Amino acid sequence: MSIELTRIEEFALITLNRPEALNALSFALIRDLGRALDEVAAGGARALLITGAGAKAFCAGADIKELTGRSLAAQKQGAELGQATFAKLDRLPMPSVAIINGYAFGGGLELALACTLRIATRNAKMGLPEIKLGLIPGYGGTQRLPRVVGEARALEMIMTGRTVGAEEALRTGLVNRLIEGDPVEQGIAFAREFSGYSLPVLGFGREAVKRALDTPLNEGLKIEADLSTLAFQTRDANEGMAAFMEKRKPKFGDH
Repeated sequence: MSIELTRIEEFALITLNRPEALNALSFALIRDLGRALDEVAAGGARALLITGAGAKAFCAGADIKELTGRSLAAQKQGAELGQATFAKLDRLPMPSVAIINGYAFGGGLELALACTLRIATRNAKMGLPEIKLGLIPGYGGTQRLPRVVGEARALEMIMTGRTVGAEEALRTGLVNRLIEGDPVEQGIAFAREFSGYSLPVLGFGREAVKRALDTPLNEGLKIEADLSTLAFQTRDANEGMAAFMEKRKPKFGDH
């Protein structure tokens, strides 16, 4: 199968499994990924981890041979399929972490950008090289990259198509952390830093930050006030505050 969905304790793990093609995004793989994300959404995991099979690549991008000789309508449908599939990551009830183990180019980097957070091995290399093919990113890269690294850096990456190494990616905020050792084990350790907290409240925090990027400050503050008020209404908030006053570790639920 081109997509493997497994469960490791409280975490869901999606593995892109086309190592012979550096886990390139064929249209079949994108459809399989969409179905796997639907399963994750209904599966009750505390966080989702996404990685690539093999030691060379997270995902080397689109399967170029599938992109040639197609009508304009088919090309647009392909872009919309990729965008719609990656957008499912925004709607998951739990945070997602891209474990970038090696190459993440084109659609592969766009997939990682759609995740809540990103960590990378020190040999990771990232970029949006579509300009070298006479193209631009079509699976969300032009929209998500500037939100992560800023307009100027995003324009440079997209207009030059250059490759970014792991250290630069960390420095510019493209990834949150560099990791050593087994990537999946390190991904689980990273996810455990937040997965024990209230899932609904983690969701409120994610939503508030995302809305900050699309609204003026005064509107964003109203959104924050609304979401923070909702957080107070959860049983997890009552448990968290009670545990603090009782000097014990809180026991958050999945509600």
